[in-house]
Amino acid sequence: MTTVRHGARAPARWQLLACGLALFASCLLAASAGAWVSNLSPLFSVALAPDPDARLPAPTRYLYRGTHTTVMPGVEAPLRTRLETTVPAELGDVLSFYRTELGKLGWQEQPDGAVIATDHAQLAFASPLGPAALQLARKDSSTSIHLVQKNADAAIRANIMPEPGQAKLVFSNISGRDAALTINARTVKRAAGANAVSLDLAPGKYSYELTVPDHSATTNVLTLTAGDTWELTIGRDGDAWPPLQLY
Repeated sequence: MTTVRHGARAPARWQLLACGLALFASCLLAASAGAWVSNLSPLFSVALAPDPDARLPAPTRYLYRGTHTTVMPGVEAPLRTRLETTVPAELGDVLSFYRTELGKLGWQEQPDGAVIATDHAQLAFASPLGPAALQLARKDSSTSIHLVQKNADAAIRANIMPEPGQAKLVFSNISGRDAALTINARTVKRAAGANAVSLDLAPGKYSYELTVPDHSATTNVLTLTAGDTWELTIGRDGDAWPPLQLY
């Protein structure tokens, strides 16, 4: 047994062992500190930073995020892009984030229909591509975000742009049977394999019925807003698909 007195030098093997233990402890501390910081930063950072990889402006911190696009054959650009995400932040902070980031992209906030309350907000924008809308809702300790941007040029090229002040409804039948759409006291028939047909309708709430031989009729209610385009489709198996907003 070797006794180390004050002022004396410990044998080399003890020095190496002590250095090794110190180094090991410092590595554990550094690794632990690094994991601690990386986990806490997203939760307690106040500032919302834009995610450079998001298709539409979105904060880097989020609890959920989904981006959805609507496309038409022969038109490369999406007709409509929708972002849905939830972030652990106050509604006011999220609203400030979007006003700043959308402004950088040339989006102009429109005063018509703007709603800003403590637990929800709704804003309309004119973006370089077309009309856009932002909806925020506060729930528990997070804020949900619904951001939509339309591409006017893509809608024109796809021939689905609504007339000013009107809404458009596209009826498609890709089944091997004849099909019919009844809406607004009018019945529109489409033979198997026929091209889609579009109807211009005034904004409002419409009951409609889709019928295919040997299939139960499908009835539903569709709310049309001025400037929107929706599609009703009979699928290949003869069943009606859920309504899809194209633009």
